[in-house]
Amino acid sequence: MAKKQDVKKLLKAAQEPSKLARKLHPFYRGKIEVVPKCRIKNFNDFSIWYSPGVAAVCTDIYKNPELVYEYTNKWNSVAVISDGTRVLGLGDIGPEAGMPVMEGKALLYKYLGGVDAYPICLDTKDEKKIIETVKILQPSFGGVNLEDIEQPKCFPILHTLRKECRIPVWHDDQQGTALVTLAGFINALKVVGKKIGKVKIAMIGAGSANICIARLLMLHGANPANIIMTDSKGTLHKGRTELKNTHPEKWEMAVETNAGNIQGYIKEAMENADAVIALSTPGPDIIKKEWIKSMAKNPIVFVCANPVPEIWPWEAKEAGAAVVATGRSDFENQVNNSLGFPGVFRGVLDVRASTITDTMAITAATELAACIADNKIKPNKIIPTMDNWEIYPKIAAAVGVKAIKEKVAARKLSYDAIYSQAKDMIKRSRAVTETMMAKGYIKKVKSEK
Repeated sequence: MAKKQDVKKLLKAAQEPSKLARKLHPFYRGKIEVVPKCRIKNFNDFSIWYSPGVAAVCTDIYKNPELVYEYTNKWNSVAVISDGTRVLGLGDIGPEAGMPVMEGKALLYKYLGGVDAYPICLDTKDEKKIIETVKILQPSFGGVNLEDIEQPKCFPILHTLRKECRIPVWHDDQQGTALVTLAGFINALKVVGKKIGKVKIAMIGAGSANICIARLLMLHGANPANIIMTDSKGTLHKGRTELKNTHPEKWEMAVETNAGNIQGYIKEAMENADAVIALSTPGPDIIKKEWIKSMAKNPIVFVCANPVPEIWPWEAKEAGAAVVATGRSDFENQVNNSLGFPGVFRGVLDVRASTITDTMAITAATELAACIADNKIKPNKIIPTMDNWEIYPKIAAAVGVKAIKEKVAARKLSYDAIYSQAKDMIKRSRAVTETMMAKGYIKKVKSEK
Protein backbone atom coordinates (compact mmCIF):
# COMPACT_ATOMS: atom_id res chain seq x y z
CA MET A 1 0.00 0.00 0.00
CA ALA A 2 1.29 3.43 -0.92
CA LYS A 3 2.31 5.94 1.76
CA LYS A 4 1.30 9.57 2.00
CA GLN A 5 4.70 10.74 0.83
CA ASP A 6 4.22 8.73 -2.37
CA VAL A 7 1.37 10.90 -3.66
CA LYS A 8 3.57 12.98 -5.97
CA LYS A 9 5.27 9.83 -7.18
CA LEU A 10 1.90 8.19 -7.84
CA LEU A 11 0.57 11.18 -9.74
CA LYS A 12 3.76 11.35 -11.80
CA ALA A 13 3.46 7.63 -12.60
CA ALA A 14 -0.18 8.11 -13.55
CA GLN A 15 0.87 10.70 -16.14
CA GLU A 16 3.43 8.38 -17.77
CA PRO A 17 0.90 6.38 -19.87
CA SER A 18 -0.35 9.64 -21.37
CA LYS A 19 3.16 10.57 -22.45
CA LEU A 20 3.72 7.15 -23.99
CA ALA A 21 0.29 7.23 -25.65
CA ARG A 22 1.17 10.42 -27.53
CA LYS A 23 4.36 8.76 -28.72
CA LEU A 24 3.06 5.31 -29.64
CA HIS A 25 -0.30 6.10 -31.27
CA PRO A 26 1.27 7.98 -34.20
CA PHE A 27 4.06 5.39 -34.40
CA TYR A 28 1.56 2.59 -35.06
CA ARG A 29 -1.08 4.88 -36.63
CA GLY A 30 -3.81 3.16 -34.63
CA LYS A 31 -4.08 -0.06 -32.65
CA ILE A 32 -6.06 -2.49 -34.80
CA GLU A 33 -6.17 -3.73 -38.39
CA VAL A 34 -7.99 -6.31 -40.52
CA VAL A 35 -6.00 -9.39 -41.57
CA PRO A 36 -7.14 -12.44 -43.57
CA LYS A 37 -8.20 -15.59 -41.67
CA CYS A 38 -8.45 -17.83 -44.76
CA ARG A 39 -5.58 -19.44 -46.66
CA ILE A 40 -4.45 -17.75 -49.88
CA LYS A 41 -2.19 -20.19 -51.70
CA ASN A 42 -2.22 -18.29 -54.98
CA PHE A 43 -4.29 -15.72 -56.83
CA ASN A 44 -6.68 -18.38 -58.14
CA ASP A 45 -8.03 -18.64 -54.59
CA PHE A 46 -9.67 -15.24 -54.99
CA SER A 47 -12.18 -16.90 -57.30
CA ILE A 48 -13.33 -18.83 -54.23
CA TRP A 49 -13.21 -16.02 -51.68
CA TYR A 50 -14.58 -13.44 -54.09
CA SER A 51 -16.18 -13.56 -57.55
CA PRO A 52 -17.38 -15.83 -59.06
CA GLY A 53 -17.38 -18.47 -56.28
CA VAL A 54 -18.78 -16.20 -53.57
CA ALA A 55 -22.08 -15.90 -55.50
CA ALA A 56 -23.00 -19.44 -54.47
CA VAL A 57 -22.57 -18.50 -50.82
CA CYS A 58 -24.67 -15.35 -51.30
CA THR A 59 -27.44 -17.45 -52.84
CA ASP A 60 -27.41 -19.86 -49.91
CA ILE A 61 -27.69 -17.00 -47.40
CA TYR A 62 -30.50 -15.42 -49.43
CA LYS A 63 -32.45 -18.67 -49.11
CA ASN A 64 -31.59 -19.06 -45.41
CA PRO A 65 -30.42 -15.80 -43.75
CA GLU A 66 -29.22 -17.66 -40.64
CA LEU A 67 -26.38 -19.08 -42.73
CA VAL A 68 -24.71 -15.66 -42.55
CA TYR A 69 -23.44 -16.81 -39.13
CA GLU A 70 -21.84 -19.87 -40.70
CA TYR A 71 -20.44 -18.35 -43.91
CA THR A 72 -19.17 -14.97 -42.69
CA ASN A 73 -17.45 -13.44 -39.67
CA LYS A 74 -20.71 -11.92 -38.42
CA TRP A 75 -20.75 -14.57 -35.68
CA ASN A 76 -17.60 -13.11 -34.11
CA SER A 77 -18.06 -9.41 -34.88
CA VAL A 78 -19.00 -6.65 -32.46
CA ALA A 79 -19.57 -2.97 -33.26
CA VAL A 80 -18.20 -0.58 -30.63
CA ILE A 81 -20.47 2.44 -31.09
CA SER A 82 -20.15 5.89 -29.54
CA ASP A 83 -21.25 9.45 -30.21
CA GLY A 84 -18.29 10.84 -28.25
CA THR A 85 -20.43 12.67 -25.70
CA ARG A 86 -18.98 11.11 -22.55
CA VAL A 87 -15.49 9.92 -23.37
CA LEU A 88 -13.62 8.70 -20.30
CA GLY A 89 -13.47 11.65 -17.91
CA LEU A 90 -13.15 14.12 -20.77
CA GLY A 91 -16.85 14.65 -21.48
CA ASP A 92 -18.29 15.66 -24.86
CA ILE A 93 -15.18 15.75 -27.06
CA GLY A 94 -16.80 14.48 -30.25
CA PRO A 95 -16.64 11.33 -32.38
CA GLU A 96 -13.16 11.84 -33.86
CA ALA A 97 -11.58 12.40 -30.45
CA GLY A 98 -13.42 9.35 -29.18
CA MET A 99 -11.91 7.06 -31.83
CA PRO A 100 -8.73 6.18 -29.87
CA VAL A 101 -10.88 4.95 -26.99
CA MET A 102 -13.10 2.85 -29.25
CA GLU A 103 -10.02 1.40 -30.96
CA GLY A 104 -8.65 0.58 -27.52
CA LYS A 105 -11.88 -1.19 -26.65
CA ALA A 106 -11.62 -3.20 -29.87
CA LEU A 107 -8.05 -4.16 -28.94
CA LEU A 108 -9.19 -5.44 -25.54
CA TYR A 109 -12.01 -7.41 -27.15
CA LYS A 110 -9.55 -9.15 -29.48
CA TYR A 111 -6.71 -9.83 -27.08
CA LEU A 112 -8.79 -10.79 -24.04
CA GLY A 113 -11.82 -12.37 -25.68
CA GLY A 114 -10.82 -13.35 -29.20
CA VAL A 115 -13.65 -11.12 -30.47
CA ASP A 116 -13.31 -9.04 -33.66
CA ALA A 117 -14.55 -5.58 -32.68
CA TYR A 118 -14.82 -2.49 -34.86
CA PRO A 119 -14.85 1.13 -33.66
CA ILE A 120 -17.77 3.12 -35.09
CA CYS A 121 -18.02 6.75 -33.96
CA LEU A 122 -21.20 8.49 -35.03
CA ASP A 123 -21.46 12.11 -36.14
CA THR A 124 -24.74 12.67 -34.35
CA LYS A 125 -25.91 13.22 -30.78
CA ASP A 126 -29.53 12.57 -31.62
CA GLU A 127 -31.00 9.72 -29.58
CA LYS A 128 -33.36 8.53 -32.30
CA LYS A 129 -30.66 8.61 -34.98
CA ILE A 130 -28.30 6.57 -32.80
CA ILE A 131 -31.01 3.98 -32.22
CA GLU A 132 -31.86 3.85 -35.92
CA THR A 133 -28.18 3.57 -36.93
CA VAL A 134 -27.59 0.62 -34.64
CA LYS A 135 -30.68 -1.15 -35.96
CA ILE A 136 -29.59 -0.55 -39.55
CA LEU A 137 -26.13 -2.02 -38.83
CA GLN A 138 -27.50 -5.32 -37.46
CA PRO A 139 -26.88 -7.44 -40.59
CA SER A 140 -23.12 -6.87 -40.30
CA PHE A 141 -22.56 -7.69 -36.64
CA GLY A 142 -23.17 -10.39 -34.07
CA GLY A 143 -23.44 -7.84 -31.23
CA VAL A 144 -23.17 -4.18 -30.29
CA ASN A 145 -21.18 -2.50 -27.51
CA LEU A 146 -22.44 1.01 -26.78
CA GLU A 147 -19.73 3.18 -25.26
CA ASP A 148 -19.25 6.67 -23.81
CA ILE A 149 -22.76 8.00 -24.44
CA GLU A 150 -23.95 10.73 -22.08
CA GLN A 151 -26.86 10.37 -19.71
CA PRO A 152 -29.80 10.56 -19.55
CA LYS A 153 -30.11 9.47 -23.20
CA CYS A 154 -27.87 6.41 -22.67
CA PHE A 155 -30.72 4.80 -20.71
CA PRO A 156 -33.49 4.93 -23.34
CA ILE A 157 -31.01 4.09 -26.10
CA LEU A 158 -30.00 0.88 -24.36
CA HIS A 159 -33.55 0.03 -23.28
CA THR A 160 -34.95 0.49 -26.79
CA LEU A 161 -32.18 -1.42 -28.53
CA ARG A 162 -32.31 -4.33 -26.08
CA LYS A 163 -36.02 -4.61 -26.76
CA GLU A 164 -36.03 -4.10 -30.53
CA CYS A 165 -32.75 -5.60 -31.81
CA ARG A 166 -32.29 -9.23 -32.84
CA ILE A 167 -28.64 -9.21 -31.75
CA PRO A 168 -27.30 -8.52 -28.22
CA VAL A 169 -26.76 -4.86 -27.34
CA TRP A 170 -24.65 -3.95 -24.31
CA HIS A 171 -23.71 -0.62 -22.75
CA ASP A 172 -20.41 -1.24 -21.03
CA ASP A 173 -20.51 1.95 -18.96
CA GLN A 174 -23.69 0.59 -17.39
CA GLN A 175 -23.69 -3.21 -17.51
CA GLY A 176 -19.94 -3.81 -17.66
CA THR A 177 -19.17 -1.56 -14.70
CA ALA A 178 -22.07 -3.04 -12.75
CA LEU A 179 -20.99 -6.62 -13.44
CA VAL A 180 -17.41 -6.14 -12.26
CA THR A 181 -18.43 -4.03 -9.25
CA LEU A 182 -20.89 -6.70 -8.16
CA ALA A 183 -18.19 -9.37 -8.48
CA GLY A 184 -15.83 -7.42 -6.24
CA PHE A 185 -18.62 -6.62 -3.80
CA ILE A 186 -19.61 -10.30 -3.48
CA ASN A 187 -16.09 -11.16 -2.34
CA ALA A 188 -15.69 -8.03 -0.20
CA LEU A 189 -18.76 -9.12 1.76
CA LYS A 190 -17.09 -12.49 2.38
CA VAL A 191 -14.06 -10.70 3.82
CA VAL A 192 -16.13 -8.76 6.37
CA GLY A 193 -18.62 -11.55 7.01
CA LYS A 194 -21.75 -9.63 6.06
CA LYS A 195 -24.82 -10.60 3.99
CA ILE A 196 -25.91 -8.59 0.98
CA GLY A 197 -29.54 -8.49 2.13
CA LYS A 198 -28.59 -6.91 5.45
CA VAL A 199 -26.02 -4.25 4.55
CA LYS A 200 -26.64 -0.54 4.20
CA ILE A 201 -25.00 0.80 1.04
CA ALA A 202 -24.17 4.43 0.27
CA MET A 203 -23.82 5.03 -3.45
CA ILE A 204 -21.98 8.23 -4.34
CA GLY A 205 -22.83 9.40 -7.83
CA ALA A 206 -26.04 8.73 -9.72
CA GLY A 207 -24.72 8.37 -13.24
CA SER A 208 -25.32 5.51 -15.63
CA ALA A 209 -22.79 3.25 -13.89
CA ASN A 210 -24.04 3.57 -10.33
CA ILE A 211 -27.70 3.33 -11.31
CA CYS A 212 -27.00 0.05 -13.13
CA ILE A 213 -24.87 -1.16 -10.21
CA ALA A 214 -27.80 -0.47 -7.87
CA ARG A 215 -30.13 -2.46 -10.11
CA LEU A 216 -27.81 -5.48 -10.20
CA LEU A 217 -27.20 -5.27 -6.44
CA MET A 218 -30.95 -5.34 -5.83
CA LEU A 219 -31.46 -8.22 -8.27
CA HIS A 220 -28.74 -10.09 -6.41
CA GLY A 221 -30.40 -9.60 -3.04
CA ALA A 222 -29.56 -6.12 -1.74
CA ASN A 223 -32.46 -4.48 0.10
CA PRO A 224 -33.54 -1.33 -1.81
CA ALA A 225 -34.59 0.25 1.49
CA ASN A 226 -30.95 0.16 2.62
CA ILE A 227 -29.48 1.87 -0.46
CA ILE A 228 -28.90 5.62 -0.26
CA MET A 229 -27.76 7.23 -3.50
CA THR A 230 -26.45 10.77 -3.95
CA ASP A 231 -25.98 13.08 -6.91
CA SER A 232 -24.53 16.59 -7.02
CA LYS A 233 -27.66 17.99 -5.33
CA GLY A 234 -27.80 15.53 -2.46
CA THR A 235 -29.42 12.23 -1.61
CA LEU A 236 -32.12 10.75 -3.81
CA HIS A 237 -35.43 10.59 -1.96
CA LYS A 238 -39.12 10.89 -2.70
CA GLY A 239 -39.00 14.66 -2.28
CA ARG A 240 -36.76 15.06 -5.33
CA THR A 241 -39.77 15.40 -7.64
CA GLU A 242 -37.79 17.61 -10.07
CA LEU A 243 -36.19 14.38 -11.32
CA LYS A 244 -39.46 12.98 -12.71
CA ASN A 245 -39.16 14.67 -16.08
CA THR A 246 -35.43 15.37 -16.36
CA HIS A 247 -33.90 12.13 -15.04
CA PRO A 248 -36.50 9.34 -14.87
CA GLU A 249 -33.92 6.71 -13.90
CA LYS A 250 -32.81 8.81 -10.94
CA TRP A 251 -36.45 9.30 -9.98
CA GLU A 252 -36.98 5.56 -10.08
CA MET A 253 -34.11 5.18 -7.60
CA ALA A 254 -35.46 8.00 -5.44
CA VAL A 255 -38.78 6.16 -5.16
CA GLU A 256 -37.43 2.63 -4.80
CA THR A 257 -34.52 3.20 -2.40
CA ASN A 258 -33.80 5.15 0.79
CA ALA A 259 -36.78 3.97 2.83
CA GLY A 260 -35.60 6.13 5.75
CA ASN A 261 -35.88 9.26 3.58
CA ILE A 262 -32.36 10.29 4.53
CA GLN A 263 -31.67 13.80 3.28
CA GLY A 264 -28.39 15.61 2.96
CA TYR A 265 -25.24 14.86 1.03
CA ILE A 266 -22.39 12.33 1.03
CA LYS A 267 -21.77 12.65 4.75
CA GLU A 268 -25.36 11.82 5.64
CA ALA A 269 -25.56 8.97 3.14
CA MET A 270 -22.44 7.32 4.57
CA GLU A 271 -23.36 7.51 8.23
CA ASN A 272 -23.70 3.97 9.67
CA ALA A 273 -23.37 2.48 6.16
CA ASP A 274 -21.69 -0.91 5.79
CA ALA A 275 -20.39 -0.04 2.34
CA VAL A 276 -19.84 2.90 0.05
CA ILE A 277 -19.68 2.56 -3.73
CA ALA A 278 -18.48 5.78 -5.33
CA LEU A 279 -18.33 6.51 -9.04
CA SER A 280 -18.44 10.27 -8.96
CA THR A 281 -16.04 13.22 -9.20
CA PRO A 282 -12.30 12.50 -9.35
CA GLY A 283 -10.64 13.13 -6.00
CA PRO A 284 -9.01 13.15 -3.65
CA ASP A 285 -11.01 14.66 -0.77
CA ILE A 286 -14.43 14.05 -2.30
CA ILE A 287 -14.91 11.55 0.52
CA LYS A 288 -13.51 12.55 3.94
CA LYS A 289 -11.78 10.27 6.43
CA GLU A 290 -14.22 11.26 9.15
CA TRP A 291 -17.14 10.11 7.01
CA ILE A 292 -15.59 6.65 6.77
CA LYS A 293 -15.09 6.69 10.54
CA SER A 294 -18.84 7.29 10.88
CA MET A 295 -19.64 4.11 8.95
CA ALA A 296 -20.50 0.74 10.50
CA LYS A 297 -17.75 -1.61 11.72
CA ASN A 298 -15.40 -2.99 9.04
CA PRO A 299 -16.80 -0.92 6.17
CA ILE A 300 -16.29 -1.71 2.49
CA VAL A 301 -15.06 1.27 0.45
CA PHE A 302 -15.20 1.23 -3.35
CA VAL A 303 -13.84 4.55 -4.67
CA CYS A 304 -13.68 4.17 -8.44
CA ALA A 305 -13.34 7.65 -9.93
CA ASN A 306 -10.49 7.97 -12.42
CA PRO A 307 -7.77 9.06 -12.61
CA VAL A 308 -7.81 9.84 -8.87
CA PRO A 309 -10.21 8.02 -6.50
CA GLU A 310 -12.58 9.97 -4.27
CA ILE A 311 -10.22 9.30 -1.35
CA TRP A 312 -6.72 7.83 -1.37
CA PRO A 313 -6.84 4.12 -0.43
CA TRP A 314 -4.40 4.44 2.45
CA GLU A 315 -6.46 7.27 3.95
CA ALA A 316 -9.58 5.12 3.72
CA LYS A 317 -7.76 2.30 5.53
CA GLU A 318 -6.46 4.68 8.19
CA ALA A 319 -10.08 5.69 8.77
CA GLY A 320 -11.09 2.07 9.36
CA ALA A 321 -11.99 0.63 5.94
CA ALA A 322 -11.67 -3.16 5.95
CA VAL A 323 -11.66 -3.48 2.15
CA VAL A 324 -10.78 -0.78 -0.38
CA ALA A 325 -11.17 -1.01 -4.16
CA THR A 326 -10.44 1.58 -6.87
CA GLY A 327 -10.44 1.81 -10.65
CA ARG A 328 -6.64 2.04 -10.84
CA SER A 329 -4.20 -0.73 -11.67
CA ASP A 330 -1.48 0.62 -9.36
CA PHE A 331 -3.63 -0.02 -6.27
CA GLU A 332 -4.98 -3.27 -4.86
CA ASN A 333 -8.43 -4.47 -5.96
CA GLN A 334 -8.83 -2.75 -9.32
CA VAL A 335 -12.48 -2.74 -10.43
CA ASN A 336 -12.00 -2.78 -14.20
CA ASN A 337 -14.62 -3.36 -16.91
CA SER A 338 -12.04 -5.26 -18.93
CA LEU A 339 -12.51 -8.18 -16.52
CA GLY A 340 -16.06 -8.59 -17.77
CA PHE A 341 -17.05 -7.66 -21.31
CA PRO A 342 -14.56 -9.82 -23.29
CA GLY A 343 -15.80 -13.00 -21.62
CA VAL A 344 -19.44 -11.97 -21.72
CA PHE A 345 -19.38 -11.37 -25.48
CA ARG A 346 -17.28 -14.46 -26.12
CA GLY A 347 -20.08 -16.45 -24.51
CA VAL A 348 -23.06 -14.73 -26.14
CA LEU A 349 -21.46 -14.87 -29.60
CA ASP A 350 -20.61 -18.55 -29.28
CA VAL A 351 -24.20 -19.52 -28.42
CA ARG A 352 -25.62 -16.85 -30.75
CA ALA A 353 -27.64 -15.13 -28.02
CA SER A 354 -30.20 -12.53 -29.09
CA THR A 355 -29.78 -10.40 -25.96
CA ILE A 356 -27.82 -10.06 -22.72
CA THR A 357 -30.22 -10.19 -19.80
CA ASP A 358 -29.55 -8.74 -16.35
CA THR A 359 -29.47 -12.26 -14.96
CA MET A 360 -26.80 -13.18 -17.49
CA ALA A 361 -24.77 -10.22 -16.21
CA ILE A 362 -25.23 -11.45 -12.63
CA THR A 363 -24.11 -14.92 -13.73
CA ALA A 364 -20.96 -13.35 -15.17
CA ALA A 365 -20.39 -11.44 -11.92
CA THR A 366 -20.76 -14.50 -9.72
CA GLU A 367 -18.47 -16.50 -12.02
CA LEU A 368 -15.86 -13.73 -11.92
CA ALA A 369 -16.08 -13.61 -8.13
CA ALA A 370 -15.74 -17.41 -7.97
CA CYS A 371 -12.48 -17.26 -9.93
CA ILE A 372 -10.90 -16.56 -6.53
CA ALA A 373 -11.48 -19.49 -4.17
CA ASP A 374 -13.07 -18.56 -0.84
CA ASN A 375 -9.92 -19.53 1.06
CA LYS A 376 -7.85 -17.25 -1.19
CA ILE A 377 -10.01 -14.13 -0.81
CA LYS A 378 -8.24 -11.46 1.21
CA PRO A 379 -8.82 -7.75 1.94
CA ASN A 380 -6.27 -6.93 -0.77
CA LYS A 381 -7.45 -9.64 -3.19
CA ILE A 382 -11.18 -9.60 -3.84
CA ILE A 383 -11.12 -9.69 -7.64
CA PRO A 384 -8.87 -11.21 -10.34
CA THR A 385 -6.61 -9.15 -12.57
CA MET A 386 -6.54 -8.98 -16.36
CA ASP A 387 -3.36 -11.04 -16.62
CA ASN A 388 -5.29 -14.04 -15.28
CA TRP A 389 -6.56 -14.87 -18.78
CA GLU A 390 -8.28 -18.11 -17.69
CA ILE A 391 -11.15 -16.07 -16.22
CA TYR A 392 -12.45 -15.15 -19.68
CA PRO A 393 -13.36 -18.63 -20.99
CA LYS A 394 -14.93 -19.38 -17.59
CA ILE A 395 -17.14 -16.29 -17.83
CA ALA A 396 -17.93 -17.11 -21.46
CA ALA A 397 -19.07 -20.63 -20.60
CA ALA A 398 -21.15 -19.52 -17.60
CA VAL A 399 -22.87 -16.77 -19.62
CA GLY A 400 -23.43 -19.05 -22.61
CA VAL A 401 -25.08 -21.75 -20.47
CA LYS A 402 -27.27 -19.11 -18.79
CA ALA A 403 -28.37 -17.77 -22.19
CA ILE A 404 -29.35 -21.29 -23.23
CA LYS A 405 -31.33 -21.79 -20.00
CA GLU A 406 -33.12 -18.49 -20.54
CA LYS A 407 -34.00 -19.53 -24.12
CA VAL A 408 -32.29 -16.57 -25.77
CA ALA A 409 -29.60 -18.66 -27.52
CA ALA A 410 -29.83 -20.15 -31.01
CA ARG A 411 -27.04 -22.69 -30.40
CA LYS A 412 -27.37 -25.32 -27.67
CA LEU A 413 -23.90 -26.21 -26.44
CA SER A 414 -22.59 -27.74 -23.23
CA TYR A 415 -20.54 -25.80 -20.68
CA ASP A 416 -17.46 -27.80 -21.70
CA ALA A 417 -17.99 -27.10 -25.41
CA ILE A 418 -18.38 -23.35 -24.86
CA TYR A 419 -15.40 -23.27 -22.51
CA SER A 420 -13.18 -25.20 -24.93
CA GLN A 421 -14.07 -23.02 -27.91
CA ALA A 422 -13.62 -19.82 -25.92
CA LYS A 423 -10.25 -20.97 -24.61
CA ASP A 424 -9.07 -21.85 -28.13
CA MET A 425 -10.24 -18.52 -29.56
CA ILE A 426 -8.55 -16.48 -26.84
CA LYS A 427 -5.30 -18.47 -27.01
CA ARG A 428 -5.26 -18.07 -30.81
CA SER A 429 -5.79 -14.32 -30.58
CA ARG A 430 -2.94 -13.87 -28.12
CA ALA A 431 -0.69 -16.18 -30.14
CA VAL A 432 -1.30 -14.23 -33.37
CA THR A 433 -0.29 -10.98 -31.66
CA GLU A 434 2.77 -12.57 -30.06
CA THR A 435 3.83 -14.13 -33.38
CA MET A 436 3.49 -10.82 -35.23
CA MET A 437 5.61 -9.16 -32.54
CA ALA A 438 8.25 -11.91 -32.72
CA LYS A 439 8.35 -11.73 -36.54
CA GLY A 440 8.62 -7.95 -36.53
CA TYR A 441 5.29 -7.31 -38.27
CA ILE A 442 4.38 -5.37 -35.16
CA LYS A 443 7.46 -3.23 -34.89
CA LYS A 444 9.35 -2.27 -31.79
CA VAL A 445 9.77 1.35 -30.88
CA LYS A 446 13.47 2.23 -30.95
CA SER A 447 13.50 3.04 -27.24
CA GLU A 448 11.78 -0.24 -26.36
CA LYS A 449 13.90 -2.84 -24.61
